[in-house]
Amino acid sequence: MAETGRIRVAKDKAELVKGLTSSDGGTGPFNTFADVIVFAAALGAKHKKRVALGEISKREPSPIPQEQFIVRGYNTVINLITIAEIKDIKVLSLQEGNNNEKRNYIFEEYANGGLEILQSEIRGAVDYSERILLMLSSERFQDNSEEEDFDLSKFLL
Repeated sequence: MAETGRIRVAKDKAELVKGLTSSDGGTGPFNTFADVIVFAAALGAKHKKRVALGEISKREPSPIPQEQFIVRGYNTVINLITIAEIKDIKVLSLQEGNNNEKRNYIFEEYANGGLEILQSEIRGAVDYSERILLMLSSERFQDNSEEEDFDLSKFLL
């Protein structure tokens, strides 16, 4: 299970996470590691891609304190992803001691899945911001173009 109070990053995605941030002179589209992880988790959840972490990054980025997510209001995203996965609101209960670990674990796996998607989408790109913007734009127009066929079966008895 997840280390209590910290969000971990898979070692094989550490360079990607660093490359996506603008800290330390980087040119990535995100300000912090927490921003990258939340975006990746949302992307992973949208595509239902949950991937185990494997080896954990010990250095940049080391496990990120949960407070960084809470301060930015990202704990809501963590909770929503967890509820959508487990389909039980009781996972938000503070009465059971391991619920926080369970939420973090699910969130980490969706973030890892989202990072895999990002990794393949931005492969070979010089400007990550532009590639991510194109990816989001494509998703937006793809959703709008899919129209549901009119289903006549609901009129049958």
